[in-house]
Amino acid sequence: MVPEVIYQVLEQPLGSDELKGRSDVPETLEEFMDEVKNNILDAKDFAFKLREMVTLLEQRTRNAKIQEYLYRHVASSSIPKQLLCLALRLSHEHSTNAAARRQLPLPELVPALVDNSYFHFILASDNVLAASVVANSLVQNSLRPKKVVLHVITDGKTYSPMQAWFSLHPLSPAIIEVKALQHFDWFAKGKVPVLEAMEKDQRLFPSLNKVVFLDDDIVVQADLSPLWDIDMNGKVNGAVETCRGEDKFVMSKRLESYLNFSHPMIAENFNPNECAWAYGMNIFDLEAWRKTNISLTYHHWVEENLKSGLSLWQLGTLPPGLIAFHGHVHVIDPFWHMLGLGYQENTSFAGAETAGVIHFNGRAKPWLDIAFTQLRPLWAKYINSSDKFITGCHIRT
Repeated sequence: MVPEVIYQVLEQPLGSDELKGRSDVPETLEEFMDEVKNNILDAKDFAFKLREMVTLLEQRTRNAKIQEYLYRHVASSSIPKQLLCLALRLSHEHSTNAAARRQLPLPELVPALVDNSYFHFILASDNVLAASVVANSLVQNSLRPKKVVLHVITDGKTYSPMQAWFSLHPLSPAIIEVKALQHFDWFAKGKVPVLEAMEKDQRLFPSLNKVVFLDDDIVVQADLSPLWDIDMNGKVNGAVETCRGEDKFVMSKRLESYLNFSHPMIAENFNPNECAWAYGMNIFDLEAWRKTNISLTYHHWVEENLKSGLSLWQLGTLPPGLIAFHGHVHVIDPFWHMLGLGYQENTSFAGAETAGVIHFNGRAKPWLDIAFTQLRPLWAKYINSSDKFITGCHIRT
């Protein structure tokens, strides 16, 4: 029977500073057992020693977790030198090589940019390497590449390297357009790129009826033309739900996962158990969108969040998007969008291989050193390892 005094001692937590400078605390279970064997300890002394060792190990575990989190945060938010190198080299190429400045698309292909018989994709990115992978994977897996039009939207500072890359790496017969939205800080945290783009430039896609919006951390692995055959039933946004699926970490998200239901404004307007949906591969019915007040709703809630001291939802682009498109979402088959490849290493590789689109959402982006090694090849296979810009900047493939 364990003496009661041991429980009493163990239930009294040590202060965070009580072990500072102490060299007599066992650091491992082996050291603790050696000390017990070599010294005659009564129950109380035994409990004190055990509590000190456990507390020390807990502190070290906590510190290690914090250090890992900080490392991953810095690694995920910093721009790798290889990507900086690529942008600088392409900018130089843009200024010195006329071939890197050619019109995209060629004049005879410009009418396709507003032709609804084509499959129109929108890619928002300020990352040339990531954009190239999305574009390559999209075109290579298309059964009708002649009908693919990719509208690449970027900011002013990235326009030159992005234009140079796609000028020097044409994806014929697909049609590529690179568009810069000047003075447009829609890559800022908390902004929803497609909403910001549509709001800032109403002339962006005035003639298009339906588009597929792609994030720059996705890889296309199937022909996406069947997305145009989906009947949206008058809804604006075709998306995969994220509240049911085998992956209990990624596919267990409801509105309560993103919105603060302790705030009365949220509690009065939304259902915490309602399914959330995935952002990163979405079908948008622009005809239906133009008939709604989605943009007004978006800006209203962004303003309310600012007034509340940013207390209505977690930071990120998805929460305001969930609110803006609330009631305007048509659920599509999860085959079209598999999430979580940047969150956890134990993602099913077999499942990822067979998905139509895979999404490296999370901190472990495939272009970073912290990428998961067994998942990264699904992304890297769309990089040409012999390309002079890739080799010149030591980008691993």
